[in-house]
Amino acid sequence: MNKIISLFSHIHIHPLLWFVIAIAVLTARFIELCLLLLIIFVHEMGHAAAASFFSWRIKKFSLLPFGGVMEVEEHGNRPLIEEGAVILAGPFQHFWMMGLAFLFYKLSLLPDYWYGLFIQYNFMILIFNFLPIWPLDGGKLLFLMFSLKRSFPEAHKITLLISICSIVLFTFITLMTAPVNLNVWIVIVFLAYSVYNEWKQMRFVFIRFLLERYYGKNSDFRSLKPIIVSEDELVIKILERFQRGCKHPIIIEKNGKEKGSLDENELLHAYFTEKMTSAKAGDLLYTYKW
Repeated sequence: MNKIISLFSHIHIHPLLWFVIAIAVLTARFIELCLLLLIIFVHEMGHAAAASFFSWRIKKFSLLPFGGVMEVEEHGNRPLIEEGAVILAGPFQHFWMMGLAFLFYKLSLLPDYWYGLFIQYNFMILIFNFLPIWPLDGGKLLFLMFSLKRSFPEAHKITLLISICSIVLFTFITLMTAPVNLNVWIVIVFLAYSVYNEWKQMRFVFIRFLLERYYGKNSDFRSLKPIIVSEDELVIKILERFQRGCKHPIIIEKNGKEKGSLDENELLHAYFTEKMTSAKAGDLLYTYKW
């Protein structure tokens, strides 16, 4: 119970939300906005409660006029199934909320107008959050899906490329259907900035992933996946092949024959602690094995 209560200390209201609240007051839509924010809040608390259940380190979660963003200190090193559960915990909240609203409606405790609006808002937020755009739930699920078969930086890059294409398509549809809808344009600008910012920090995100893997809490790896390299391959290039959820023994070959092996932590130690940023795999093999 204390964990749930402590989640409230991490709530941050994004400045964009205050702007939308001001518009809602001026246009006499404040009650409708409050209803929307209630749904968004429950959605985000679903994410936060699941993250807290798995003992994630929650930094903050920001409430936006169309959703929210939770920031954590895990950096892609928790089990993929666990992360999937945290992502889906938000959308799951809409189903019980709609079920409860239906019950109240049938008991004549909820008027037609408010019931219809509540269901409409729930479907709207649910569908919107599943769009394949980072940092929405759909974008994060894409990242998880690509992470099953691809390295961390490759999965991250593909996710952002799909996000860019989705934003372009979303913008085109808006121009065709609702060109003067200010709220939709605010959403598009926010998503475009989020993807741009994530793209700009792509290298930093990758290094943070490696640092957490080296210094942070050990993850439960789902499989052992050896990486075969030549002795002339740079350490950083090998690290770029690291995959989420996999433990990587490094097999070093020369002229097609195995010369030795390294544990992934030896590469991480060499790169971050020994500052061997331009070292080759062979250099580490001879350093650690002789």
